[in-house]
Amino acid sequence: MHFVVKAALAIAVASNSAAILCAQSTDFTIEGRPVQIHGFASQGFAVSDGNNYLTMNTRTGSFSFTDFGVNISAQLTPKLRIGAQLYDRNIGHLGNWHPEVDWAGVDYKFQDWLGIRAGKIKTVLGLYNDTQDMEFLHTWAILPQSIYPLDLRSSDIAHIGGDLYGTVALKQLGSLAYTVYAGFEPTDLYGGYVYGLKGFGVNVTAFNRSLQGGDLRWNTPVQGLLAGVSYMNQSVHSRGTNQLGLPSTSRSRKNQTSQFYVQYTRGALKLDGEYRRNMQDIFVSDLFAPPEILADSRSFYGSATYRFGKHLEVGGYYSRFYLDWADKLSDLDNHIFDKVASVRLDLTGHWDLKIEGHFMNGYGASDAFRSFYPQDNPQGFKPTTNLFVIRTGYQF
Repeated sequence: MHFVVKAALAIAVASNSAAILCAQSTDFTIEGRPVQIHGFASQGFAVSDGNNYLTMNTRTGSFSFTDFGVNISAQLTPKLRIGAQLYDRNIGHLGNWHPEVDWAGVDYKFQDWLGIRAGKIKTVLGLYNDTQDMEFLHTWAILPQSIYPLDLRSSDIAHIGGDLYGTVALKQLGSLAYTVYAGFEPTDLYGGYVYGLKGFGVNVTAFNRSLQGGDLRWNTPVQGLLAGVSYMNQSVHSRGTNQLGLPSTSRSRKNQTSQFYVQYTRGALKLDGEYRRNMQDIFVSDLFAPPEILADSRSFYGSATYRFGKHLEVGGYYSRFYLDWADKLSDLDNHIFDKVASVRLDLTGHWDLKIEGHFMNGYGASDAFRSFYPQDNPQGFKPTTNLFVIRTGYQF
C-alpha cells in the first residue's frame, strides 16, 4: 500500500513540475546569423525493494533524480558552427548540483566526407553515448545501465580534444559514417568512480583519462537497418589518500573498450542491440588494496519499442552486465541482470511522462562503480531488486 501511495504522489508531483515549465525555444539572429537557444529539464521518482539504487534512497522512495541543461549554438557560415551546453544534475549523491560545461566546441564541415570538431566534444561510442543528456529522445526513463551507466555519465559523455568525421556514400551499398577522436576526459569528482572509492576509504583528489578512439556505422541498403562498431583506448591515472591519509594511486596498463551495435526501424517498430567488452589491467599503489586489478567486463542488451500513434509508446529491454567474464558468472556480486518494461506518454510536443519497471538480479561488485554501492546499503546486499521509476521531462 505504501508503494502505491508513493507512486501516486510521484505522478502528481512530476506532472505539476513539468506543467510549470512554459518556456519556448528562442531563435534569433545576430548580424544576420541564426542563433538558437534550447533547453531541457527532467524530474524523476524511484522506489524499490531489495537494494538502494544509483545512490538514491529508493527503499523509502526518492525524488532525488533531477537534471537540466541549456544550450546555445550559432551557424556562423554555411560550414562553420559553434555551440555550448551548461548542465547540472542531482541523482542521489551523484552530481550534487555542481554545474558543468557539458560540451562546447567549434565544428567546421569541409565536405560531406570530411569535417572537424574541436573543444569539449561529445564522445561517439555506440548508439546513444553522445545523446545520454537528451531524455526526450528516448523511450526509457533510464537507459540500459549495462552500457550507459548514469554513475559514469559526466566522464563518459564527452572529451576535450578533437574529432575528424564524415559520411561516405557507397551507392547501392548505403553509406558509411565515421568518427575518429583523441583527447582527454575531465575529472568528475561527483561521479560514481569517486563515490565508489569512498566506500573503500579512498578519497580521490584527481582522476585523469586520456583517450583515442573511433566509430564506424553503416547505413545499410536495407531500409531502416543500421550497424556499427566503436573502439576506445584509455589511459587512466587517479590520485588520492586512503583511510590513514597515506597516498593512494592507480594507473591503467590497459583499458580498452570495443562495442558493436545494430538498430532496425520499420514504421512504428524499433529494435536495438548492443554489446560492449571492456578489458582492464590496473596497477594500484595502496596498503589496503591488491597491487593489480584485472577485469574483462562484458555488457549487452536487446530492446524493442513500438509507438501507438502520436502520444503513446511502449517498450522493453533486457540488459546484462558482468564485472569479470573470467569469474563465476552466476555469482550475485559478479553480475547485474535487468528486465525492463516501460510506457512513454507524450502529453504535448514538449512534455513527456515515462513509467517504468525494473526487475533486477544481482548487484555486481562494489568496485564496478555502477548502480549498487555498499555505503548506500549498509545492511548488506539482497539478491534481487524491483524498481519502479516515474520520470517526466520538458524540452524547448
